Amino acid sequence: MTDTLDDRLDAIFDAVLDYDDDAAERLVRAELARGTDLQLILNDALIAAMDEVGDQFGQGTLFVPEMLMAARAMKAGLEVLRPRLTETDTAPAGTIVIGTVHRDLHDIGKNLVGMMLEGAGFTVIDLGVDVPPEAFVAAAHAHRPDVLGMSALLTTTMPNMRKTVALLREDGWNGRIMVGGAPVTREFADEIGADGFAADAPGAVALARRMTRAG
Repeated sequence: MTDTLDDRLDAIFDAVLDYDDDAAERLVRAELARGTDLQLILNDALIAAMDEVGDQFGQGTLFVPEMLMAARAMKAGLEVLRPRLTETDTAPAGTIVIGTVHRDLHDIGKNLVGMMLEGAGFTVIDLGVDVPPEAFVAAAHAHRPDVLGMSALLTTTMPNMRKTVALLREDGWNGRIMVGGAPVTREFADEIGADGFAADAPGAVALARRMTRAG
């Protein structure tokens, strides 16, 4: 049986698609011990696997629970890489601050977006749930993210998304803002002055990539 680098990277890729946290962690650790280039492990195995997950979701052959399990397996591998990535000159795809708006305690969708963004190579700062507008503003200034993402899962908390965008702009922060969540629409995003809208986690990754490539 051959044991080429491509075979081993494929095994990490498959571990993510098989939702196997332990295998993903073990295989990534083995590649580090072999001295395999970090970017190959990150781009050709972990990120590639999450891109495949996004494609399958778009085709309707994979659903949110499976996406969440795949993202957890990816994160298990990523946690092994993280200390080494921070020691090197490896630049992240960008920095993104995310959070669920004030008075909204839902976090499954936000967590999935965060894990998939990490899987795509972004540095993610997660503010959690029930985040007041002022906390988003403070995080924007403290972390200077490329993108700030907000989610709302209740129609009753959508006004807090509007308040947060308004406060960010009033405070002079002109970075990119993306929004999402079950009741949020593209029309609402445009109305409140957000720069983009994503209907799901793969869409949020694609949007973040477009926003950061645009500089």
